[in-house]
Amino acid sequence: MATMESLIGLVNRIQRACTALGDYGGADNAFSSLWDALPSVAVVGGQSSGKSSVLESVVGRDFLPRGSGIVTRRPLVLQLQKTEEGQQEYAEFGHLPRRRFTDFAMVRKEISDETERVTGKTKQISPVPIHLSIYSPNVVNLTLIDLPGLTKVAVEGQPESIVQDIENMVRSYVEKPNSIILAISPANQDIATSDAIKLAREVDPSGERTFGVLTKLDLMDKGTNALDVLEGRSYRLQHPWVGIVNRSQSDINKNVDMIAARRREREYFASSPDYGHLANKMGSEYLARLLSKHLESVIKARIPSITSLINKSIEELESEMDHLGRPIAVDAGAQLYTILELCRAFDKIFKEHLEGGRPGGDQIYGVFDNKLPAALKKLPFDRHLSIQNVRKVVSEADGYQPHLIAPEQGYRRLIEGALNYFRGPAEASVDAVHFVLKELVRRSVGECQELKRFPSLQSTIAAAANEALERFREDSKKTVIRLVDMESSYLTVDFFRRLPQEVEKAGNVAGANAAAATNVDRYAEGHFRRIGSNVSSYINMVSETLKNTIPKAVVYCQVKEAKQCLLNHFYTQIGKKEGKQLSDLLDEDPALMERRLQCAKRLELYKTARDEIDSVSWAR
Repeated sequence: MATMESLIGLVNRIQRACTALGDYGGADNAFSSLWDALPSVAVVGGQSSGKSSVLESVVGRDFLPRGSGIVTRRPLVLQLQKTEEGQQEYAEFGHLPRRRFTDFAMVRKEISDETERVTGKTKQISPVPIHLSIYSPNVVNLTLIDLPGLTKVAVEGQPESIVQDIENMVRSYVEKPNSIILAISPANQDIATSDAIKLAREVDPSGERTFGVLTKLDLMDKGTNALDVLEGRSYRLQHPWVGIVNRSQSDINKNVDMIAARRREREYFASSPDYGHLANKMGSEYLARLLSKHLESVIKARIPSITSLINKSIEELESEMDHLGRPIAVDAGAQLYTILELCRAFDKIFKEHLEGGRPGGDQIYGVFDNKLPAALKKLPFDRHLSIQNVRKVVSEADGYQPHLIAPEQGYRRLIEGALNYFRGPAEASVDAVHFVLKELVRRSVGECQELKRFPSLQSTIAAAANEALERFREDSKKTVIRLVDMESSYLTVDFFRRLPQEVEKAGNVAGANAAAATNVDRYAEGHFRRIGSNVSSYINMVSETLKNTIPKAVVYCQVKEAKQCLLNHFYTQIGKKEGKQLSDLLDEDPALMERRLQCAKRLELYKTARDEIDSVSWAR
């Protein structure tokens, strides 16, 4: 049979671990759902209702700040852990891990100081909780949340909204389905005016989660009692009401021992003519046992859902650990292997971009299919082959003696001048593809999840890839310029050999008269127009050729090389590096290292919790 201590102690350990890992509070926290799934007791009451005294009676220690007005200005998450008899009592704060407080007066001071660190020396409130664990043989395993006292009016130094702010804060705790509500009401006030009962009724109308506590029974007017409330006649709850007798202000001033105060409380109920018949169900010790027993039953019922949530969290954490990667080995061989594997992962993504598995590679085709043809069409051949320029070039080519049959030197100079224009689009195609490849490198580095762990290696690989692309670009430029120069160095003779026959057929009108007309035409506008037209036809032929050969050269010199040899030079260099240099490359992002550490701690917490829950479940 699973014991009460094992079940509630398990929940307390999980909650403390969640607190230590920062897994409590905040809607954006991915793990806060585990905390919310674990039951805890929210202590609710109006100002001066005796909340602090009830908590101190349950703990058996005087440790809470006291005073007038709003004393509790931040939620206090109080986790009680029962220890073996004879062990020293001590307390630990979540914001001061591994520091033990054995003087509970110092605990009270630290609660006040920590409250002021967030709220300042004002009467403001804050929803940021203080986490306090108390280890003692005189407590039962419980998690209690002390909340600011409900109030009806704002006092000097407080904003008008504070009444609603406190209610909203308290409501955010008690409306959770796994929250057990400890509603504190003073016996010397009408229960119908109880702020705690009013709020509990709104969030828990069936009363299944509400425990009513009646304080200050010893301060009621003589001749009156609270039996109507304690016996459920005034206001019935699913669970029995519990009466508490707090320490008097005189006892507090005299620092009366809490154990002695518990003894006086027992004696009060045992000797009371009004409450004697309820003595075994009254007092702070009974309240602690009652809450602990109820918590046990709630936890037993919630074990399947808690287990399911923990298993889901473990799966998510293991997935995240795989995503973050495992710690790196320290020996040089393993580090070199890791670097090469990361390079291959990057290279794989880069190739997927080029080959179409990922977007981006199609932009290279766009350079060849759109940008290059558009650039070729925009070349200023109309100006170069205008009648004025053709006449000028042909005349200058003939020198002092005019050509006899065909102006060959004029043709050659016109063609060479036109072919020079092709250098611009050829080089621009190389640059355009280069920029596409650089962008694909940038994307691939960013998309390689494994590389995100190592900013130094990430930037080194990117630099090495870009250096390689620069080399490929230079080779590609040399090649495409050679293609243009080759067109200039050797003209296609057959094209021009066909021209005289075509001209003769076109001009064959009347035999000798046509020949005479042709001789005259050599010096007229039509002659130069025909020369420009012939050169234009040849240039168009070359343009079509280059439109096909430039993409081939660019792909061969840049794209193919990038696909096959992008990191070859880097591989050669990395193989020469020493262990320290390899370690520097694998210097992880500190934020990511911290994230992995926290993830590993959470994973260990959840696995431990799962194992403990399994052992408790089998023992049930």
